[in-house]
Amino acid sequence: MSTSDDYYTPPEVFEALNISFDLDVSAPAGGVDWIPAAHHYSIEDDALKQTWFGRVWMNPPFSNSAPFADRFLEHRNGIALLPTSRARWFGRLWDSDAAIVHPVSKPMFQFIKDGKRANIYMPVILAAFGDDCVRALSNLGRVR
Repeated sequence: MSTSDDYYTPPEVFEALNISFDLDVSAPAGGVDWIPAAHHYSIEDDALKQTWFGRVWMNPPFSNSAPFADRFLEHRNGIALLPTSRARWFGRLWDSDAAIVHPVSKPMFQFIKDGKRANIYMPVILAAFGDDCVRALSNLGRVR
């Protein structure tokens, strides 16, 4: 059974990034086949209570992005896909030294939900910390 948070980053994003990750901190049980992460935490693992290590990939539940964004800001090594927001966590991310890309595509940036392409109602950004992650992010567009 999928939830309103079960929207997965499409494979072409990872193909463009051309980078692998040590940890996916917001994976479904068993991970996602096309996400190049050696390890993953699912909702059952509660990533917010686990140790984050190495280069992380993060596409957190958009219904509760704040604690994940704050943890990403602390970890400072990886790439995150996040909704744009007027929330405090977004301001902290924007004001940080994170590299940020707004992936503009036509049609809208699409996710994978229940095996099909799906739009969401809000724009997204990708943010990165770490030189290799910032270089990878530049494959998706202009980095701020």
